[in-house]
Amino acid sequence: MGDGSVTPRLSNMKALLGIVAGAGASYGIYKLISGGSFRRNKKSVTSDSPGLRSSQPSEVTLQRGSLLARVSGLDVVCSRADVASGDIIHQSPGHLEPQHLKMLLSCLQTSSNPSDRCRILLTLGNAAAFTVNQNLIREFEGIHIIAGFLSDPAAEVRVQTLNALNNLCMNIPNQEQIKSYVPQVLELIEMSPVNSDLQLGALRLLTNLSVTDKHQHLLKESITLLLSLLVVSNEALQVQASKVLVNLSSNPDMMDDIVQAQAPASVMLLFDARTASAVLLRLLTFAGNLKAWRPSAQVADELRQKQDCLFRVMLDESSQLHSRLIQLLSHPDGEIQAQVARILS
Repeated sequence: MGDGSVTPRLSNMKALLGIVAGAGASYGIYKLISGGSFRRNKKSVTSDSPGLRSSQPSEVTLQRGSLLARVSGLDVVCSRADVASGDIIHQSPGHLEPQHLKMLLSCLQTSSNPSDRCRILLTLGNAAAFTVNQNLIREFEGIHIIAGFLSDPAAEVRVQTLNALNNLCMNIPNQEQIKSYVPQVLELIEMSPVNSDLQLGALRLLTNLSVTDKHQHLLKESITLLLSLLVVSNEALQVQASKVLVNLSSNPDMMDDIVQAQAPASVMLLFDARTASAVLLRLLTFAGNLKAWRPSAQVADELRQKQDCLFRVMLDESSQLHSRLIQLLSHPDGEIQAQVARILS
């Protein structure tokens, strides 16, 4: 974007970016939003809108400390038009015009600055918290454009890419496109530092993608990875990994793959009163789903021959799970006690 011919477009992008980049990214929403029909905003932006003008020959840097400069964090430039009255300056991510999203996607592809790419992705991610924008971004081929930055050299750019895809994934039609990037997301989890924002962002995306059973089969080879994260990660990642495991174990068609997966024996140590309640509750839900599965005698015998498989660790008669559940009946958290009682009944 160093070419002087695109300076006006960059100016407009930065002005637009400043408005919505300050909003917090939307995470952890697990109610899928159906990608049905939507209404486009009928309000047209006139040619003198300061956020869209690109032909104004004279530009000026916004005064340091102004509202726009504060929320953007960029060296914002814009035309001399009345910025304070410009529609773009004051609108929320939910009221972006289609041409604004197109402009952001275009700028994302041409930006050579990692910091700018992060802010563009953050803006798109915030906008993608709204159904109308989820649909528009998909129609503009934005999902594939955004997902292309999963391999960006800058870790912070990859994090913002995952966050944007996470919000886009709350739309069922979008999941049809996002599912093709699951192998890259799993690779990011495997190759990233433990407890990193990359791992957390990737797990959040997989949580949303696995809420329904339509795409859960894409994760059947990742059970061992998720169980391992439970053992080595901090509480935030443990919660997220356990959410994915609960989603997968709620599908009977996934159970064969789950119980055959290799599992670290130390996962049993998490069934303990010292484990964070948010983690323990989900682990108990996962265990309850496993206990509800009833294999035939032949299948159980075959599983017993598989060393270190989850069946042997958690479901076999030799498992420590039962004795640990008995101890948890005296847990100070009543919800945990009730969950344990349901499993043991």
